[in-house]
Amino acid sequence: MNDKDRSILLVEDNENDVALTLRALKKNNISNPVKVVRDGPEALDYLLGGGAEKEGGFPSVVLLDLKLPKLGGLEILEKLRSDERTNTLPVVILTSSKEESDLVASYKLGANSYIQKPVDFQQFSEAVAQLGLYWLVINEPPPRR
Repeated sequence: MNDKDRSILLVEDNENDVALTLRALKKNNISNPVKVVRDGPEALDYLLGGGAEKEGGFPSVVLLDLKLPKLGGLEILEKLRSDERTNTLPVVILTSSKEESDLVASYKLGANSYIQKPVDFQQFSEAVAQLGLYWLVINEPPPRR
């Protein structure tokens, strides 16, 4: 599997956070394809409604914000973990939430990682670089179905 096959799904409604994430990926030479969806229903439609399969398969990692319109990140995670097609899909919670209850609930629902978004761009960029290195280069993803 080459780098171009390892795509990222970014589930984020905040335009500034989308731009920062894309900028941080580019700054760190992470050139994998990134699909951006803006809310919970759009994320579920993409992953469970056939959108990902039409675009070549599931992403290697989902970067999931918790505070989303229409359907929150925890509900999305719960639906992904209850579906045979996506129950092993790597999901990284990437959120500004400092709530311990969000952290605990994320792991209980099967999140693979929980990262609080740093406020400072340099710190955020470094976090994204580490994220990309681990999930897109080092980690061996589950077989695509």
